[in-house]
Amino acid sequence: MTTCKMVHALAVSATLIGTGAFAAGHEDREGWPESFTVGTASQGGTYFAYGAGWANLVSEELGITGGGEVTGGPMQNMALVHTGEAQFGMTTMGPAAESLGGTNPIAPGLQMTNACAMFPMYQTPFSVTALASSGITTIADIPDGARIGFGPAGSTSDTYFPRMMETLGVDFERRNGGWGDLGGQLQDGLLDVIAFAAGVPVPAVSQLEVQTDVNIIEFTEEEQAAILEAFPVAQFEIAADTYSTLESPARSVSMWNFAIANCDLPTSFVKAVVDVVMSDNERMVNIHRAAGSTLPENWDKNGVLMWHPGAAEWFIENAGADIPEDMIHSSM
Repeated sequence: MTTCKMVHALAVSATLIGTGAFAAGHEDREGWPESFTVGTASQGGTYFAYGAGWANLVSEELGITGGGEVTGGPMQNMALVHTGEAQFGMTTMGPAAESLGGTNPIAPGLQMTNACAMFPMYQTPFSVTALASSGITTIADIPDGARIGFGPAGSTSDTYFPRMMETLGVDFERRNGGWGDLGGQLQDGLLDVIAFAAGVPVPAVSQLEVQTDVNIIEFTEEEQAAILEAFPVAQFEIAADTYSTLESPARSVSMWNFAIANCDLPTSFVKAVVDVVMSDNERMVNIHRAAGSTLPENWDKNGVLMWHPGAAEWFIENAGADIPEDMIHSSM
């Protein structure tokens, strides 16, 4: 497995200023790790910004060294969390289901059942961006043999977007890389299109808008219907105020993302982490706008992963979650 690069680790004092009440509620720290990592994705994408942000928040609140790691995205995060190489990670429901079924390309045949659901994050819209100078304004405009960047290999985008494009009859050359790198390649004329699957606003798209004119391409109603029929996604609209380029909402499809935890982590530790993230949504939205959907009531968007018992306990107590016992992981 590719060794992940730790890009941010924040050591903090165990003396927590302004969080005395919270700390007092979690005095039982038996078995808690001395540090933790959160598997994110490539720099320039939403996973990295969102994941590094909540890792730092948890580190500060709980007084534990922690931070985000650059990874290959959801598929690799499932593997890292399953094996315990990362305590936490983030995934989308499609890659999660494939990982549980043993079809994760990182470790074919391995059923990654030791990665548990922790909390709902946000929906990942699938969107297409091209330079305005390309003349590409619709999916049908994409020329045969177009060089399309699909994100890091094994990411949600790379797993599903090529299949979606094939379903829509697009002929393309497949390219991979981090979102920031692909944005630079698009701007330099080395790519024709980038097919993003990331929480919006995607940092790489926002950066492109500052530097050049782009087209954010929506699906037609017919294209959206074809994708909805073929893939585990839902209808979605990218709001007009997401990007300066958009003048009206853009029709899209999306897939839910969840934070995940190694199932063997102490119940009290995971419950405390969930409490930090879910108890103050304004702090999360300040980290990334996509966190507007990181709300307790969205616990029911997980129909794939077993729940970590600490997370399940938090949602049952604080969100009235009706989580069946057979969906809560047990070491028994």
